[in-house]
Amino acid sequence: MNRREFVQTAGGATAGVAALSAAGPAAAQEEGESGDTAPDYGGYLDPVGNFGGPGSTVDATGQDSVTVEVGVQANGGAYGFGPAAVHVDNGATVQFEWTGNGSHNVVSAGDGPLDSGSTVSSSGVNYEHTFESDGIYNYYCAPHEGLQMKGSIVVGEEYPTQSIGGGGPVEVDPHYAGVPIQPHYVGFGAGLAVIIPLIFTFFQLKYAESPHTSGGNN
Repeated sequence: MNRREFVQTAGGATAGVAALSAAGPAAAQEEGESGDTAPDYGGYLDPVGNFGGPGSTVDATGQDSVTVEVGVQANGGAYGFGPAAVHVDNGATVQFEWTGNGSHNVVSAGDGPLDSGSTVSSSGVNYEHTFESDGIYNYYCAPHEGLQMKGSIVVGEEYPTQSIGGGGPVEVDPHYAGVPIQPHYVGFGAGLAVIIPLIFTFFQLKYAESPHTSGGNN
């Protein structure tokens, strides 16, 4: 191999390694999609059996009246509100309709407006409330609070939210990015970037072409 061939080969190798090294860190990241938001219940509904997460909140906005069933099957028996979380407009009325399964009531968690009084077992709409202030209203069934019979009403447009999507570059384990030896490429490329110029200099000094040999043999 003469000097010209070596230069072409070394140059191609250097460019290839450089490209591979540059691609390494980029492959270790992925751009998250614009984050969606959902009501932030502060973990209140996390242990509730029929709650699928903040993104599962039922959107009942646009309705003047919304029904929440009391005593649906959840948490190991007829110990659930259905749906567990619902979003309504400010001024909407929520009607709590007993299923007739068990004896339950509706009570606000903390300082809230909901209080249906003593427990009721008969089926039908036994309690209702019209919400007139934005926010999140958590509530429970007093006899079955320990069984996680809880629910939440989201009202209006002003309430705590949380992100349920991506929001920027996210570091990804190279193994799951489909490049399990990616970190080695970066180090290997950096090493070759130093070694190749030294090898090139050595060959240039040892096999420098003279005016009498520049033609070379094919």
